[in-house]
Amino acid sequence: LSEYSFCFSTNMLRVYVILVICMHVCCASSDCTSHNDHDVVSQEEAEKATTLKLGSIALLLVAGGVGVSLPLIGKKIPALQPENDIFFLVKAFAAGVILCTGFVHILPDAFERLSSPCLETTAAGKFPFAGFVAMLSAMGTLMIDTFATAYYKRQHSMGNKQVSVVEDEEHAGHVHVHTHASHGHSHGSTELIRRRIVSQVLEIGIVVHSVIIGISLGASQSIDTIKPLMAALSFHQFFEGLGLGGCISLAELQSKSTVIMAAFFSVTAPLGIGIGMGMSSGLGYGRESKEAIMVEGMLNAASAGILIYMSLVDLLAPDFVNPRLQSNLWLHLAAFLSLLLGAASMSLLAIWA
Repeated sequence: LSEYSFCFSTNMLRVYVILVICMHVCCASSDCTSHNDHDVVSQEEAEKATTLKLGSIALLLVAGGVGVSLPLIGKKIPALQPENDIFFLVKAFAAGVILCTGFVHILPDAFERLSSPCLETTAAGKFPFAGFVAMLSAMGTLMIDTFATAYYKRQHSMGNKQVSVVEDEEHAGHVHVHTHASHGHSHGSTELIRRRIVSQVLEIGIVVHSVIIGISLGASQSIDTIKPLMAALSFHQFFEGLGLGGCISLAELQSKSTVIMAAFFSVTAPLGIGIGMGMSSGLGYGRESKEAIMVEGMLNAASAGILIYMSLVDLLAPDFVNPRLQSNLWLHLAAFLSLLLGAASMSLLAIWA
């Protein structure tokens, strides 16, 4: 399982690099708008914008790093252990943040981009691709989630059967005891496998969105646009990091894999800003080209589908049907309020970004 998790995290990095390259190739095209429509930026304003962008790289790196690290550090705190009630509240808050990110931040952006007047003559102008891609993404996440869990469950069950056969031959009088122990161990391992799959698929959805918002900020030349974005995106990365960090802590990965996943999330938005700066300064990037609008819209829609599915199915549903939660009215209400608080915190950021 540990080797699988490490390989999966490494493969995510490869997918990310390929994604950035493809985005650059697709977006190096003619602009939808005429050159007269663009504001003329003076050399002094361009230098100030560059300074702000460099500052935003450091700011988002710190915000994302602190956000994703807090749940991992908090795992060492007794009050935040899974057997404590506070644990349910933290998970509900993180799920609210992720759910709001999908519904309020990413999906509206996808609809806005794919409803652009520039795409009226294309297939995107005649079909609601944003909702369609989000649906396909959620269905694809369901397939990956269930198939991967079933596969590793079968692998683990086969291993348990082989061990049970040997034990039964040596201790024929203790068949029931061994079978019961194996069943309990299998259940725990299956749950752990599911948590690891959830954390890694969830990171894919968050990372794709992070690089897009990073490129958007890096490609902007307006100081009035960059300043509020810096503050809003800092909180955005912090809360997203909290949600993702909570899921990573539950996965009980090896330290190496945990560090890779946390660092991977932390650097994506700053790296996206750097790529956006490079593209806007002479590499042919046109954010308002048809190709750029299509790519950003499709990727945002896919990210929204992943995050909405994961937050509802893998994070909220298992906890809110948990007998421990349902048997305690006050804990149930507190978890629901924590969910609302997480969603409300992220919703406020939609005013600025």
